[in-house]
Amino acid sequence: MMQCGRFRLDLSRPQVMGILNVTPDSFSDGGRYRTLDAALAQAERLLEEGADLLDIGGESTRPNAPFVSPQEEMDRVLPVLERLSGAPVPLSLDTRRSEVMRAALAIGVDLINDVSALEDQGALALMHDCQAGICLMHKQGNPDSMQHDPSYQDVVTEVGDYLRRRVSLCLDAGIAHERLLADPGFGFGKTLAHNLALLAALPAIAARAGVPLLVGLSRKSMLGAITGEQVAAERLGASVAAALEAARRGAAVIRVHDVKATRQALQVLAALQESSTEQDGY
Repeated sequence: MMQCGRFRLDLSRPQVMGILNVTPDSFSDGGRYRTLDAALAQAERLLEEGADLLDIGGESTRPNAPFVSPQEEMDRVLPVLERLSGAPVPLSLDTRRSEVMRAALAIGVDLINDVSALEDQGALALMHDCQAGICLMHKQGNPDSMQHDPSYQDVVTEVGDYLRRRVSLCLDAGIAHERLLADPGFGFGKTLAHNLALLAALPAIAARAGVPLLVGLSRKSMLGAITGEQVAAERLGASVAAALEAARRGAAVIRVHDVKATRQALQVLAALQESSTEQDGY
């Protein structure tokens, strides 16, 4: 079970996190949900499709993304969070700025999904004083430079060790273990080979980090590199396949654009796993 603000999440099955970008320039759906009405309609759609969590983001962290000020980020996300306050599922905020976190926590956000793993000044102390869940992500470099020749000696060990250090820092600061998730950061300063190595090694990374994993592969360029599909929104099949493999390898939360298709695929996987377990018992 994970403590996630108003909720306790049962991680015995993969939880599906629906993505809601209220940005003009996110890599897949940038600009589609910039208005409040459009964002709220998409949130309702994601809930109808079965999202277990909603992840709202106001700053694109795609490769080569331009700088967005904290105030502009807040102007984008806070009205959406205010209108969704009291939603029947946990609300997650995708941010790396402590001042944006503070404003969102005051509204009642349930999880902070931080690509910088609470490295921003004041973020760690801020999260100590609340009950929101936290996702600590690994990245190499910043969005404007992270895909410029990323390099590792051993990507699995280095990513796992970084996540373990960030988890330990949280625990030492008095943040409860049950509030923590870790994210290997697919596409954040990684080549295709790095990403594939991390996906294959999810159980080892989870063991090294010591907390459940959140995995975000949906529509990413690594899938386009494999399939040849250049249009992000056309990578549904690849995204579902990647989500299933992440779930099969133990991912606790799967962050996706296409909630309905992902949930259906996960239901089939769960049925097959249950049937296999029953057969093993004969």
